[in-house]
Amino acid sequence: MGSLSKLRGEAHRILDSAWREAPDGSGFCVPNPSTYRWQWLWDSCFHSVVWTHLGDDRGTREVASALAAQDEDGFVPHLRYAIGSNPHAGFWGRAETSSITQPPMFGHALAVQHRAGIDVPGDVLDRAARGLRFLLEGRRRTEGDLIELCHPWESGCDDSPRWDDLLDGPWTPAAWFRAKGELLSSIERTSSGAPVSNPAVAVGSVGFTALVAWNALELASVTDDDGLRDHAGALIEALAARWDLDAATWVDDGPTEHGSGRVRTLDALLPLLVDPRAEGFASLVDPHAFGAECGPRGVHIAEPTHHATLYWRGPAWPQLTYLMWVAATRGGAPDVGSALVRSMVTGTLRSGFAEYWSADAGGALGAVPQSWTTLSCVMVES
Repeated sequence: MGSLSKLRGEAHRILDSAWREAPDGSGFCVPNPSTYRWQWLWDSCFHSVVWTHLGDDRGTREVASALAAQDEDGFVPHLRYAIGSNPHAGFWGRAETSSITQPPMFGHALAVQHRAGIDVPGDVLDRAARGLRFLLEGRRRTEGDLIELCHPWESGCDDSPRWDDLLDGPWTPAAWFRAKGELLSSIERTSSGAPVSNPAVAVGSVGFTALVAWNALELASVTDDDGLRDHAGALIEALAARWDLDAATWVDDGPTEHGSGRVRTLDALLPLLVDPRAEGFASLVDPHAFGAECGPRGVHIAEPTHHATLYWRGPAWPQLTYLMWVAATRGGAPDVGSALVRSMVTGTLRSGFAEYWSADAGGALGAVPQSWTTLSCVMVES
C-alpha cells in the first residue's frame, strides 16, 4: 500500500516537472525533458487525462495547446515545436510543426474532462470535432472502408511488426529507420499541406481506425453530435469484418493484409474499445499470448517477430495498457481490467515510470521518467 500511495504524488511531480509555458500563453508537458523536448499530440491527451484526474486545470490547457496548430482543413499535427527552436524544419517541410498526425486522443481527453464536471470551452470542442472530421471525411479509405495511414508514425506504434511488409526486404532496425524517413516524401496533401493519402503506405490500420471511431464516440458524448456517431458506427461495422476468430485479432486492410497485417500485436487489439470480444480480452492476460507480470506484451509471445526488449517489438507500453484497461472495464471484462491495473502498477514502479519496459521483468526501456506513465495513478484510483 505504501508504494501505491506514492503513485499519485509521483505522477503530479513528474507532470509538474515536465510542464512548459509557451510564449503564446499555452502550456503543455514535454514527455521527457531530455529525450522528448517538444509537444506530442497523443502524449498531451494522455497528460490531460491525468491532470484532470488530479484535479488540476492544466488538463484543459494541455488539450487546447495540442489543438492550437490545427490547419484550415482540420488537420492536427502530431508534433508541435512551441518552445525553443525547431531542428527538424527541413525534415518536415514546416517551421513550427510536423506534417503528419497521431491518434486523435483529444476526443477521450475532453470526455474525461466533461465527466469530471469541467465546462470545456466551445472553441476547443469545435477544434476537436474538426480534427476528427478531417480523418473521418478527408482521409483516404481502403476498399474495406478503413482509414488509411499516411505514415506508420501516425499509428503511434512506430516500429510495430504490422508495418514490416512496407519494406522491400527483411526488417532490420537500420532498414526501417531509413524507410521511415523516405515514406514522408510520397504523402499526398491538400493545398494547406494536410496529409490525405500515401500510395507507398495505404494500410488500413485496424488500431488507428478503432481509435478514430472511439474518440468520435467519446467527443459525441460531450457534444451530442449524431454525425460523429454515424461516422463511428460505419467504422465499427467495417472493423467487424476484419476480425479473425482463429487468430483472435483484427487484420489490417490494404497491401499488408495477407502478411504483416496479420501479426498479433497489442495495437491490433485496440478495436476492443468499440467491439468487445471475449477472446481478445482473454489474450491480454494469457501468459501464452500477451499476458505478463508487468503489463501486456506489445507482440504476442508466439510471433516470430516478438522480442522482449526491442522498440515496439515486444515490450509493454503504458499508454496501450491504459487503453486496454478502459476497453476491459467498459466492455464487460472486469477481472481482466483488474489484472491490467496490477501489472501496470508493477511495471511502473519497477521501471521508475519509464517510457516502456520489459513486460516480464519491468526493466526500464526508453526515456525515464516518461510523462504518460502517470496514467498508472488513474488506473489504480478509478
